[in-house]
Amino acid sequence: MFGENFKRKYALTHQGVQNVKKGTFWTVIVNIVVMGGMGILYLLMNHLISLLIKNQAEMNVLVIIGLLIVFVCLSFITHLQQYTSTYGLVYGEVKATRISLAEKLRQLPLGYFHKKDIADLTETLMGDVNRMEHVWSHVLGYLYGSYISTGIIAVFLFIYDWRLAISCLWGVPVAFGLLFGSRQWTSKASQKLKQAAIQVSDGIQESLENVREIRATNQEETYLQGLYQKIDTHEKVMIKGELVAGLFVNGASVIMRLGVATTILVGVHLIVQGQVDFMILFMFLLVITRIYAPFDQSLALIAEMFISQVSANRITEIYDTPVASGEKTFKPKGHDIEFHHVSFAYDLQDVLKDVSFIAKEGEVTALVGPSGSGKSTCAKLAARLFDVQKGKITVGGVDINEVDPEVLLSDYSMVFQDVVLFDDSIKENIRLGKRNATDEEVYKAAKAANCDEFVQKLPDGYDTLIGENGTKLSGGERQRISIARALLKDAPIILLDEATASLDVENETKIQEALSRLLVNKTVLVIAHRMRTVQSADKIIVLEDGKVKEEGSPEQLYKQDGLYRHMLDLQNESAKWQIDA
Repeated sequence: MFGENFKRKYALTHQGVQNVKKGTFWTVIVNIVVMGGMGILYLLMNHLISLLIKNQAEMNVLVIIGLLIVFVCLSFITHLQQYTSTYGLVYGEVKATRISLAEKLRQLPLGYFHKKDIADLTETLMGDVNRMEHVWSHVLGYLYGSYISTGIIAVFLFIYDWRLAISCLWGVPVAFGLLFGSRQWTSKASQKLKQAAIQVSDGIQESLENVREIRATNQEETYLQGLYQKIDTHEKVMIKGELVAGLFVNGASVIMRLGVATTILVGVHLIVQGQVDFMILFMFLLVITRIYAPFDQSLALIAEMFISQVSANRITEIYDTPVASGEKTFKPKGHDIEFHHVSFAYDLQDVLKDVSFIAKEGEVTALVGPSGSGKSTCAKLAARLFDVQKGKITVGGVDINEVDPEVLLSDYSMVFQDVVLFDDSIKENIRLGKRNATDEEVYKAAKAANCDEFVQKLPDGYDTLIGENGTKLSGGERQRISIARALLKDAPIILLDEATASLDVENETKIQEALSRLLVNKTVLVIAHRMRTVQSADKIIVLEDGKVKEEGSPEQLYKQDGLYRHMLDLQNESAKWQIDA
């Protein structure tokens, strides 16, 4: 019952399976104890009837009182254990699941996130795990516990009187059969509901991320109307899904409750025939109230369990995605980066085609070319953020696809145009480059990156909180923190992707000064659109349509009168026109 398939089906960890076992066990005990309470009630009723009819007691009152005390104590203890096993343990499972999902996402190649929408992943981490938390705590233990305890009780009922047992229990399998037969409809409704929920999350996230552009273009009403439409669609899908599930659940409940009527009819018939007495029928009616009670809840739980399969599958899909793995040691002979006939495509669209070049240690190698030529893709492949599909990339003669990405990236520092900062202090954002760095090392790197100039003006200096992604800082300030982070790491390979593209002249000059300190004696791969930013490069690789078009020093390429010279002349003419204007 609780094998590997069960674990995958409900997206449980190993500890989660153990928790379900405990919850099931204590649910069985609770149901049996409660049924024992019905037995005490039967004995009490039998005692009263004996007093009224025979004028003599069947049992001592003290015995009944003692049984009641024992029942209350057992009921309290078993319910407490059930609560702890089903609710208390599950909250730890939710924590473990979210942490394990985050750890798994951290290990996945960047290509996975290229195919996945962020709102979709957020919905999995929050919405899907929340839904499964309810299944883990409210459904599995209670449902399987009800199966087992009812099976145990049914055996005794059949031993006591098989005719009344059948009349009492026939509705249970029929009701559950109806629900299991509805699984196809509930699963489809759940899938539609999940897609509608993702659309709402995506719309809200998009509106928040682009609020400045929306206001600047007076599109508030248009975006709000689109968001309202997504919310209305989600509401309609939810109502339809709950209506479908509700019809089947209530239909199954009605069918199961018909067992009360059949029990009374069969029992009265047997009493008339003289085959049973009234107290036997009374006992079965008491049992029915307790057998149906957990199954009333179980019917709704099964419907929820069917719906939860979509969430469980989405969680399992993340667990099943292969991680980028490799050797845990990286000992290259130097840090030359060499592309060997590399080809790569995004979703079957070719981006790089048979690209070969060398970025030598101690030199600055620049990648230039028109937009869409594959420059940034080369940088991502060089750091194994994506895996090459054809050919190979080596660092110091070692194939990077055979090295664990985390081990490989310990030799890389990256400075991109889109800086990512955390809602923390400036000091801690810089310390990300080297987690065990002392404050003195952080300050030294910050000073080398020209951060001191603006940090000294802040109220708490390096302890100033900078807001989500550094919203309290300017673009140049954020970029200098990124460079300070790279300086602190002091890795032998530097990747620069449009690090100064969006900055004004003053900030660009300061950042170029900081970069000059960062690049000394490193293997440097620079991606740039501005030709003047790569004039001091040792080698330039010109890409066009995913292929290496030209290669050489800036002087050599300019003399060739090819694509590089054409791009340089165009930008010079544009700069001259702007000055004249």
